[in-house]
Amino acid sequence: MKHIYILLLTILTTSLGFAQIPAGYYDHATGTGYTLKTQLKRIINDIDDPEINNTIEEEHDQQTYNSLDPFNATYERDFYYEVNGDNTILDMYSENPNGSDPYNYTPVTDECGNFNSEGDCYNKEHVIPQSVFNSQLPMYSDAHHLIPTDGRVNGFRSNFPFGRVNDSQLVNQSGISNPTQNGSKLGNNLNSGYSAGYSATVFEPIDEFKGDIARIYFYFVTRYEDQIASWDAYPMFDGSSDKAIADPFLNILITWHQNDPVSQKEIDRNNNIYYNHQNNRNPFVDNPQYVDLIWNTTPDTEAPTDPTNLVASNPTDNTIDLNWTASTDNVAIASYDVYVDGVFAFNTGSTTPSTTVTSLLADTNYCFTIKAKDTSDNESGFSNQDCETTTNNGSSGGDIDLFFSEYIEGSGNNKVLEIANFTGATVNLSTYTLKLSTNGNANWSTTYTFPNSATITNEDVFIVANGGAMVCTIEYDDLNNAITSFNGNDAIGLFKNDVLIDILGDFNSSSNYAQNTTLVRKPTVDRPTTTFNINEWNSFASNNCDDLGSHTQTLSIDDLTIENISIYPNPVKSLLNFNLKSDIETHIEIYDVLGKRVYVKIINTSKALDLHNLKNGVYILKISQGQSNITKRLIKS
Repeated sequence: MKHIYILLLTILTTSLGFAQIPAGYYDHATGTGYTLKTQLKRIINDIDDPEINNTIEEEHDQQTYNSLDPFNATYERDFYYEVNGDNTILDMYSENPNGSDPYNYTPVTDECGNFNSEGDCYNKEHVIPQSVFNSQLPMYSDAHHLIPTDGRVNGFRSNFPFGRVNDSQLVNQSGISNPTQNGSKLGNNLNSGYSAGYSATVFEPIDEFKGDIARIYFYFVTRYEDQIASWDAYPMFDGSSDKAIADPFLNILITWHQNDPVSQKEIDRNNNIYYNHQNNRNPFVDNPQYVDLIWNTTPDTEAPTDPTNLVASNPTDNTIDLNWTASTDNVAIASYDVYVDGVFAFNTGSTTPSTTVTSLLADTNYCFTIKAKDTSDNESGFSNQDCETTTNNGSSGGDIDLFFSEYIEGSGNNKVLEIANFTGATVNLSTYTLKLSTNGNANWSTTYTFPNSATITNEDVFIVANGGAMVCTIEYDDLNNAITSFNGNDAIGLFKNDVLIDILGDFNSSSNYAQNTTLVRKPTVDRPTTTFNINEWNSFASNNCDDLGSHTQTLSIDDLTIENISIYPNPVKSLLNFNLKSDIETHIEIYDVLGKRVYVKIINTSKALDLHNLKNGVYILKISQGQSNITKRLIKS
């Protein structure tokens, strides 16, 4: 139980280790179209709008242009490409997402400075050129559209709009190749397809970062909605406060947004700008569907295809890896929702068809399914289900696990061992073995391995008997003479991953503990132990197999007392009884294995609580009275 209690405390008391959208931040973003755009502007501006009452939004904290230098050196780093990133400056105009970068920049050390060629140094680029807004604040220092880039490529891009370059009409310029060393390019816009309507010079980043650029533009025209109409000289803007972006470029940006969904890099950057710099967020990174809700007159309503070939693998004590075949969509996949035992657990925030599920309980079976979501928040159906059991390599004697439930040391070859499973899930026996030590020997002399693919379902048993045994033979699951050659003074161990978890007899003694005896584990025992205690067993005559083939476990927590409270039965099928010996207010909470509270009740008299709506499985029961509380593993069967 110890490891379950620690997990509960971690779930209940530890704050999230990763920054995320503040609760309620977008509560007032309730409209559609340009109404929604204005609502978002009010949320991310630098003054709390009086029309929004009782908001939790904090004022945008305007920073200086030079304050971006330490921000870039600290946060604009490559943690994503190469092998786990190389921690150099992440420059969208030089990054090679599929191999080695053509050059790298060390933060601060390689900051411009003078430059002549690509690869000399990095500086800061205004994604919306500062000439558009006459270098005025706060636009001039707004981190959401200021990115570190190669100084020479920054100058090469100049103040040209972004677009789709016609490869046959590239611009020549001395001192720099075109395309650049990572494939970004400058040339006349391809005046056809989704980029039709403009033919002058544009700059095109590589596919990996096109969505990033698009969402920066959507942020900018939303954040500065009241000023954008005066900047109509810039080809990408249409002179209006609502639509703001001219049609050819709106088509380009929406297409880029759809084809290159939000990445972890963008999520991290958005969080860093909010929490560590200027205290506002890019809504289109947090909620990509806002783009369609504001600008797309024909919203995407087509759901993605279902994910397929889901495989759960590589279990540890607390994690399981998931891999699947990616879904397809008429526009673009945005992310995947992960369900654990039929309950939504988390969103991957990524289009990558793999993830790792964390914070699981050791030695517990979990079943997984996946749903795909597209950039318009349309959702697929479920994938196939796949199940896996976490390991328990870090366990020690005393944890919930398999245990010996019956022992027969009878006449002749009537020698039988029964192992029970009350873990709350089916257990694969591939990691378990039995070992025999004879006559107080300090070594295990015989090892038994369970048959291939052998399992024990929850609340069932597995029986190993001697081939010559003659009692209750219909109950046997396997025959093995070596492991059942024991006498009443021989120790028998149950091992998991070659670690002893339960024992019959004393490993260091040749004294008889169960000669010509049948032992049945008492129903109050709920776990194995590495120290044999005869008081955990009921003794019967030799050759008695009346209880063989099943085991009864009836647990209560009478020994765990807060003002004399007792709870039964456990496992529970429907009604869980709480007997209170006083009228003290008692808080009852039940958590699933992922730490989600699934039941809460306050009582001050004895009650039978109906838990039939809970799914079968393992839960954590927390009982609180005043400042005192206890926790208990609860099985719903």
